[in-house]
Amino acid sequence: MFKAARLLALFGSALLCSTAAFADGVVNVYSYRQPQLVQPLFDAFKKETGIEVKMVFAEKGLIERMEQEGALSPVDVLLTADVGRLVEAADKGLGQPIADDKITGKVPAALRDPGNQWFGLTMRARVVYASKERVKQDTISYEELADPKWKGKICTRPGDHPYNLGLIGAMIAKRGEVATKTWLEGLKANLAVKPSGNDRAQAKSVAAGECDLAIGNTYYMGLMMTNEKEPEQKQWAAASRIIFPSSPEMGTHVNISGMLMAKNAPHRDDALKLMEFLASDESQALYASQNFEYPVNPAIKPSEIVASWGSFTPDSVNIMEVARNQKAAAQLVNEVQFND
Repeated sequence: MFKAARLLALFGSALLCSTAAFADGVVNVYSYRQPQLVQPLFDAFKKETGIEVKMVFAEKGLIERMEQEGALSPVDVLLTADVGRLVEAADKGLGQPIADDKITGKVPAALRDPGNQWFGLTMRARVVYASKERVKQDTISYEELADPKWKGKICTRPGDHPYNLGLIGAMIAKRGEVATKTWLEGLKANLAVKPSGNDRAQAKSVAAGECDLAIGNTYYMGLMMTNEKEPEQKQWAAASRIIFPSSPEMGTHVNISGMLMAKNAPHRDDALKLMEFLASDESQALYASQNFEYPVNPAIKPSEIVASWGSFTPDSVNIMEVARNQKAAAQLVNEVQFND
């Protein structure tokens, strides 16, 4: 009876959402991306088209929610902060292919699904935040993060976060699971504290002297450098400099944020307009100037702040291979008890 009641409640909730979803001039978005990063884009889209974007944000569980809602789901577009979730959603049959030159003409083939179910929107590099005061070298490799010379000097967020799973997945692609497990064990042995928090928290730890190196995404550094609401974050950023890891075997790991149209999108036409807008030069420029990310469109230049960090050589591993390796990456994180 409890199960039946729960299913009925879920059905009723989904039906209400679905009914509301069919109102004109609305696109419903499920977003793993933080609201402050995408709301300016939605505001610009509404100003240009008159179409309102209604967003549900969550750090986890949105793909599972789409599965549970099924054909009654109100969602039109899924936004993610990593390629792994895009591939997961497509593999579960939650997306639909989009044949649209306004999108495919802006997103390079290497940064979109071969079947055009998902598309990259921005790139970010997984880099090292190095203490300006305590770290003298200006080059490093991911492999070196496992060198005992850094014992007790590295901070990172949990290993099973998608950002780190992407990096570990790239390492698997380059070196195989056995070597990656050894590397992960060495990295764990060098941690100053238990993995926790987000990338900004790692920069805070470097500023506080808790560690000398931290692993983080490039765009967080820009967000901290310009944070007027929480000016202490400017101090965290000022304490570190970005080093783009690179070695003969592996360049700097790059992940993407991206978008996918839901299989049962109730507002397909308006959703397509939103996706076209997000891939446009205007949006790519907004990403670059406000979010400090690298546009996927090579014709759009990064912001001055991002450019000031210097150039780097992106790792050559295919982004799809990174996504496919994330399950194995999660298993390695568990096997070495990285988060304990």
